[in-house]
Amino acid sequence: MLKNKYLVFLYILIALVLGGLSSSNTASDPWYQDLIKSSLNPPGYVFGIVWPILYILMGISAFLTYSKVYKLFLLQLVFNTMWSWLFFAFHQPLIALIDIYLLIGLNIYLINLMWGINKLAAYLFLPYIIWLLFASHLNLVIVIFN
Repeated sequence: MLKNKYLVFLYILIALVLGGLSSSNTASDPWYQDLIKSSLNPPGYVFGIVWPILYILMGISAFLTYSKVYKLFLLQLVFNTMWSWLFFAFHQPLIALIDIYLLIGLNIYLINLMWGINKLAAYLFLPYIIWLLFASHLNLVIVIFN
C-alpha cells in the first residue's frame, strides 16, 4: 500500500516535469507576440495557472488507473510536450495543430478507458480534454490568420 502512495506522486511529478519542459518555450517569444490571435486568447499568466492544475489532475487520474493506462498516459504526455516545441520552438503552428488533434483523439480514447476502470479518474481528466479543445481553437485561429 505504501508503494501506491508514492506512485501517485510519481505520476504527478512526471506530468509536472514534462509540462515544465514544454513550458520552457514560453509565449514571450517575439514571433508569438506578433501573431494574429483569437479574441478568446487569454493573458499569458492564465496558462501558468491552468497547466499546473491540469497536470496534477492528470497525474491523479493516471495513478487511479495506472495498471491499465500508464503507457497511453505517457504517450499523450509526449504529444503534449511535442506540441509546445513544435509551436513555440520551431514556429510550426500547422504541424502543432495536427499534433493537438492527435492529442485530443488519444485523450478521448484514454478517458474512455479510464471510465471503464475508475470513473473518478475519468472525471478528473475531463478538464484537460476541455482545455485541449480550447487550445486547439487558439492554434487553429493562428494557422488561419497567419
